[in-house]
Amino acid sequence: MARRGDNIYYRKDKRWEGRFVKGRVEGHTRFGYVFGKTYREVKEKLIVAQYEWQTHSEEAERNKTSFRTISESWIRDSESYLKASTVVKYRDYLRLYLLPKFGNRNMDDIKSADVSAFCFDLLSSGGVERQGLSTKTVAEIIRVIKHLRKYALNRDYAVGFSGDCLTIKQKQKAMRVFSQQEQKRLIAYLLDHLTLDNLGILLCLFTGIRIGELCALRWDDISLHEQKLRISKTMQRVRVGNEKGTKIVTTSPKSECAVRDIPLPDWICKYLGDAYQAGAFLLTGNAEKSIEPRTMQNRFKAVLAACGIGDANFHALRHTFATKCVEAGFDAKCLSEILGHASVNITLNRYVHPTMALKREYMEKLAAA
Repeated sequence: MARRGDNIYYRKDKRWEGRFVKGRVEGHTRFGYVFGKTYREVKEKLIVAQYEWQTHSEEAERNKTSFRTISESWIRDSESYLKASTVVKYRDYLRLYLLPKFGNRNMDDIKSADVSAFCFDLLSSGGVERQGLSTKTVAEIIRVIKHLRKYALNRDYAVGFSGDCLTIKQKQKAMRVFSQQEQKRLIAYLLDHLTLDNLGILLCLFTGIRIGELCALRWDDISLHEQKLRISKTMQRVRVGNEKGTKIVTTSPKSECAVRDIPLPDWICKYLGDAYQAGAFLLTGNAEKSIEPRTMQNRFKAVLAACGIGDANFHALRHTFATKCVEAGFDAKCLSEILGHASVNITLNRYVHPTMALKREYMEKLAAA
């Protein structure tokens, strides 16, 4: 039985138990407990426990902030160091998926199980037509959540979920690589119809540069004397804020490693020299007018149709270049720098696709060793 005025009891196991009210959850009172050998010991412990709990509760309340507040602050700060296209993409993920789900909840009220269930729902029924989002898209949304968690913790805000729960295995899509026959037909067609944009396609096939890098390329970026081209910019279409409108922007490449010099073969320098126009964009021959990536993609598909080659995205030129380089015996580090990758692993895992003929050649060499 408790002594008058105190919530302290003598237990059957001959210990004293003290309890204090922490709060109420769903109509039920939550208690905190302390134990001791004597009444006095428990009473002293109870005073300390109540004080520490109150202090902790006040501190936790001060450190509470909503998911929406953190996301708004984070995306605003990110604009100073992220590319415009990346910021637009992250804003879309927040607007379409994250804020509708977590926007009005405090960061410390969101648990690991909540985030895991959310990611599963995105994979199974996310998207406008409830068809489920791709693993790549969900992985990028997870990246945003991790950024927000780190941002909140660095500012001493309480966060209820762990970063360890946010992992997803992405499925590797089969990447299109042109066969040797397709390459021969494509090269023959481009040389027979050598317009500036066809010259650009030819350049991509033998340098592996990205479509945005090609569209931003000017003739001044090419040194025929040193037989090299300099990649320092990329072009892309991005959405304007939360509106439906878009605009073309030319910025630095996606990473520091993407700023690079690429050696040019002798024979392609001859064709470049014949078309050289100082100060102009390579694809237009005009200093003011450029061709945007979406237009270049459409022209490339028209070239494939004219060649009788199966449909492929412009990026297939880059995959094909990387594969040809491996087959020619390129050093992996050298190839990685030409492609502008941050690490050799990206080059080997994502862009290199050895043919069966090359694998067989290696096996024969092994057998003869």
